[in-house]
Amino acid sequence: MLDLNAKYEVITFAIGDTKAGSKMGKLQVKNMETEGVLNCILWEETLNRLDSKLFRSGNIIRINAGTYNEKYNNCLVSDISLVKEARLGLSEEQRDDLFNKIVAFTEEIKNKDLAEFVSSLLFEYEKELKITPAAKMMHHNYIGGLLEHTYECLDFAKIILTKCNDKIDSDIVYAACIMHDFGKIFEYNVDLGTGLIEYNEDFRKDWRTHSQWGFSICMNNGFKDVAKMIAAHHGRSEWGALIDLDEKDAEPFMYIIHHIDDLSAKFGKISISDLD
Repeated sequence: MLDLNAKYEVITFAIGDTKAGSKMGKLQVKNMETEGVLNCILWEETLNRLDSKLFRSGNIIRINAGTYNEKYNNCLVSDISLVKEARLGLSEEQRDDLFNKIVAFTEEIKNKDLAEFVSSLLFEYEKELKITPAAKMMHHNYIGGLLEHTYECLDFAKIILTKCNDKIDSDIVYAACIMHDFGKIFEYNVDLGTGLIEYNEDFRKDWRTHSQWGFSICMNNGFKDVAKMIAAHHGRSEWGALIDLDEKDAEPFMYIIHHIDDLSAKFGKISISDLD
């Protein structure tokens, strides 16, 4: 239900087209007191009046005018005001530091061909990597979020590998940590002025997901075990996995990145509000 006295945190925002051809905003917010989620609709006339920066993920807002529709379980909003502006993401200095830490992990990869393959991609796409979020809304959804998520995965991996008694090659684990979400630099577009994240529709015409991109480039370059870990890292096919760990008789190493990725997504700096 709509509470005009409440403060709401912006979760996600997207603009689409109505059947009539006009623009429509879809805004999802969370009541800061009750933690209840409210789905909102904004018509084109309202969008034209409001500053797009209002809809940045993590912003705290008030809904000044709106009506709740029980039939569709959403709220038609006509006016919003900003209470507290969220950060865009990590600072340039923080992003540079994380990038250098990730590069340092490539120096621990003993297979020279694999190390060169991963390192060359890092430097080729350094600019894109430093601004890309790790997700649109699920976790690390801010500028530099992919860097933070990738480093957290590497950090978890280093700890886990000490418990594996040399049963798995650390080279493929570190490479898969770096590469499992690398395709997100193509999958997402982020507005550096507003922090708003959108899917890159051109990418989605050619690729199923970032996982498919990562699997393909690793497989085509001969790094099959890294490719398999990327293919399985979402765990289940309904979550976007190319290899379903519940259905396949998968080799043990294929489970590692799935669990490491899940740890970072659940216990790392999940959203922009964690940066405050």
